[in-house]
Amino acid sequence: MKSTVLMFSDHGFPAYATTVSCMEKTLKDRNKQVAAFVKASAEGWKSYLADPAPANALIKKDNPNMTDDQLAYSVAKLKEMGMITGGDAGKLGIGVITDARAKASYDFLVASKLLDPAKVELTKTYSTEFVKDAKVLP
Repeated sequence: MKSTVLMFSDHGFPAYATTVSCMEKTLKDRNKQVAAFVKASAEGWKSYLADPAPANALIKKDNPNMTDDQLAYSVAKLKEMGMITGGDAGKLGIGVITDARAKASYDFLVASKLLDPAKVELTKTYSTEFVKDAKVLP
């Protein structure tokens, strides 16, 4: 079965596909744990792409309908499209978020009238604090 992948980024949407979100209280009260979680997530992706077999075994355990072929196809696409290691991640580390990309996403949402800049301040929508020192390079 042939599939088609439509990358929103190919159509001008600059936002990250996946982000880690948590409450402001968590950032204040559990700062070290958040930093450790972010770094471990990046290290997990690096490990998975290097050797997906251990994680794939867990995936198949939780989802017996998942096939080896589907998992292999998925890993190949992740690598081919640079979905984990491409762009800024190649130089700054897996999971990186940059001020420029956050601003581009914010500006896109404002221009599309999906976000009211009078109600949402850019600097309160994200933080680079937890990725700037992680530097888990692909």
